[in-house]
Amino acid sequence: MPSSLLVIINTPARATHSLLAREALREAARAMQLPLRIETLLESGAQDPLAPEELAAAPLVLCVGEAPAQRLAGKAAHVATLAAVLADAAGVLRQCLQQAGAGLPAGSPGLMAARADVTEATGAGGPKEAERPGAENWQALKVVAVTSCPTGIAHTFMAEEGLKAAAAALGCQMKVETQGSVGAQNTLSPDDIAAADLVIIAADTQVDASRFAGKRLFASGTKAAIKNGQGLIRQALAEAQPHGAAPSAPKEAAPAAKKERTGAYKHLMTGVSFMLPFVVTGGLLIALGFALGGIYVYDDAHQGTLGWTLFSIGKSATFALMIPVLSGYIAYSVADRPGITPGMAGGMIANSIGAGFLGGLASGFIAGYAVKWLNETIRLGRNLDGLKPVLILPLLGTLITGLLMYYVIGQPVAALLAALTQWLKGLQGSSALLLGLLLGGMMAIDMGGPINKAAYTFGTGLIASEVYSPMAAVMAAGMTPPLAIALAAWLFKSRFSAEERDGAKAAAVMGLAFITEGAIPFAAKDPLRVIPALAAGSALTGAVSMLAGCELRVPHGGAFVLPIPNAVTHLGLYLAAIAAGTVLSAVLLGALKKPAQTA
Repeated sequence: MPSSLLVIINTPARATHSLLAREALREAARAMQLPLRIETLLESGAQDPLAPEELAAAPLVLCVGEAPAQRLAGKAAHVATLAAVLADAAGVLRQCLQQAGAGLPAGSPGLMAARADVTEATGAGGPKEAERPGAENWQALKVVAVTSCPTGIAHTFMAEEGLKAAAAALGCQMKVETQGSVGAQNTLSPDDIAAADLVIIAADTQVDASRFAGKRLFASGTKAAIKNGQGLIRQALAEAQPHGAAPSAPKEAAPAAKKERTGAYKHLMTGVSFMLPFVVTGGLLIALGFALGGIYVYDDAHQGTLGWTLFSIGKSATFALMIPVLSGYIAYSVADRPGITPGMAGGMIANSIGAGFLGGLASGFIAGYAVKWLNETIRLGRNLDGLKPVLILPLLGTLITGLLMYYVIGQPVAALLAALTQWLKGLQGSSALLLGLLLGGMMAIDMGGPINKAAYTFGTGLIASEVYSPMAAVMAAGMTPPLAIALAAWLFKSRFSAEERDGAKAAAVMGLAFITEGAIPFAAKDPLRVIPALAAGSALTGAVSMLAGCELRVPHGGAFVLPIPNAVTHLGLYLAAIAAGTVLSAVLLGALKKPAQTA
């Protein structure tokens, strides 16, 4: 009988993350006094391969990624995702031990101690049988899911991976549609939906659920799918309600879950996610116009030239839609499709009266909640209810939103935005320093979380008001954490394991692309030391960028948009700001982190 828990990491296409997951499992197991044998399957071949007799003797194998079916034929396997391991390796090990129950070998004190910890936490018999449907029930269960996040880059696909791995572990059938930055992929067909027993929406933005009418549906954020996909599926199976039906009495934990799914932050992020392509496209077109026609390309003297045309498309068409789209999709998130027309109309009014992105935020929430209230208040009977979404709600919602914007809200918000714009354009010295420190630090505190998104939304929204310096500080500060991790792993090798040093190379690429999430695996393993070090460097980067007066017209793309002429001003100083913050964070990481333990 083996005295170690056997692990197979089978994600060869993501080599650096696989090696990071291996190290995370080793550290977690060391803390639990749990002996592990880990085989890592990479494109170059298997590292530390498990012998057939080891697999034959093991009662359970932990598989990270896809379970190798042929090698594990007839053997129990606990399947976890890379994202779950990187986020909470100890939790994955506990779930594995819990699934194994009394079938684990008792050949080592560490294994027995770890099993005792799980038994104490879950009860002597492990999970209750009532919570574990029979295999035949799981195999018959058909689940469809949709995942989405505000930027549609990282968490969308991490949530997809988490749900697929959880479904494989439970034995149920699942198809996941991702609504990412390039649109919907693996789209659910009408036949998929019709055959489904359960629908799960794991999203941080509003997802159109109208096609799931009548199906049992459960909604959550992406975090639940990433960290505990099996738990999410079990919860959905127990708590899902037919879409469009009145919900049953909520459980004690329901208010917190409802807040996560329907709060103002989620409505704002939905609007930002739809607005973002307009900002990126408009900014690039304007930059290209400047590159072809010079800094005064918008003058009548250049009318008809290619540079003038590109500038006009970016400024008068794409940018002109930013605020209406932001407002319209905030209202859509609150009130579904009937909110789009009042929201977009309010955004157009905000544009016309100079209320800008602040006016767009206000009109979006006004339109959304007005339409939601009207929908709940107006009762026309079954025969006339069909008029509500196409006529009554858009008409009355637009009327309420428009009148409030013109007579009550619009002018004060326009005055506030004008004052804010003048203050930001005139920032110098200590004021610019403080704002840069604040925005920069916010980008590194939670690296893709609500604080990071708040700073990013602030910078992006100001682009519509032709205030570009906060956006420059925000993107530079967001690039710094992954770059600092890569530099620290190179300079201070003793502070990082061999696997972490390999993973740092991938973090460097993510940093160059302005994907701050590349630093998350490192911060998750040692947050009390890593996060302050990264926040200090990002704050310095933001401060230097603001002090230097750097301006950025494109809110994404990282280093790949910097070569475009006039996309960023004071390019040399901008690069110096990124370098300064990167070096500071790297030095702090070297000073604060403890030497890595060798396996």
